[in-house]
Amino acid sequence: MLRFLTQDDLARDPALATSMFRHRADQFHRRRGWAVDVNAAGEERDQYDAQGPLYVIWQAPDGRHGGSMRLLPTTGRTMVNDHFTHLLGGGTICSPLIWECTRFCLAPGAHPRVAAALMLGGGVFMQASGVRHFVGVFDAPMTRIYRLIGAEPDVMGAEGAGAGKTSIGLWTFTEADRARVARRAGIAPETAAAWFAQDREAPRALIAAE
Repeated sequence: MLRFLTQDDLARDPALATSMFRHRADQFHRRRGWAVDVNAAGEERDQYDAQGPLYVIWQAPDGRHGGSMRLLPTTGRTMVNDHFTHLLGGGTICSPLIWECTRFCLAPGAHPRVAAALMLGGGVFMQASGVRHFVGVFDAPMTRIYRLIGAEPDVMGAEGAGAGKTSIGLWTFTEADRARVARRAGIAPETAAAWFAQDREAPRALIAAE
């Protein structure tokens, strides 16, 4: 099922948290070779995990992490504005209606539908909270994944070529987008919305607090 958890929520579920951060280490450090920090517990965490993000997580039947992504408002600190403004020609993105999506991670052996479920979850958050766009930086391998799940962004800037290409994209979530990713995920949009309501009783408070 999809979970929509704050930093504090996640701290109260150590099995889910530990498996998520360890899977992030596996994906980004071991398999992709990114220069990320991995702690002694084998977890990949960075400074943005301390900024009060919302995590969209696919929780497997055993309670552990199956896939996740991290959301932060662009009115605060973000990876895009701290490290990737050159992809925007030196500009920045700051709006309560645009949130950053980072650390899109799938557990080893995750079913392909998990990626679509995460995008559906992100869209549910957008619709419930009044957010209009996600912005995020992604590498070449993610381009294929976004294409397969029917969630390709509008590319705002890029550098490099081939496997080394890095891009910054902007996502919207129309009714057509929702129907497409829901079909790929095999989850009714109403079910995803109910999961969101279960975890976030007052979703607009996330926006108002920023």
